[in-house]
Amino acid sequence: MSIGVGIFLMVVGAILAFAVRDSWDAVDLTAVGYILMLAGLAGILLSFYITNRRRRVETDAIDPAVEEEYRVVEEHHRDIKE
Repeated sequence: MSIGVGIFLMVVGAILAFAVRDSWDAVDLTAVGYILMLAGLAGILLSFYITNRRRRVETDAIDPAVEEEYRVVEEHHRDIKE
């Protein structure tokens, strides 16, 4: 669920909870509106959580020993060129 869908659910829920005064015997539209607003809020929070979780990437892709060996080789090539 994206942020847009969460906002949409919150708007529809607010309209049902606060603006619609029609009533059905089988369905309480105010309760449905509150449920939709809570679902929209949960969707927005979940979307933020998933997005921030994807951005955190481990940067230890290279073994430190291999990286140190690469530096030594690179410095050795620089010394030869000079």
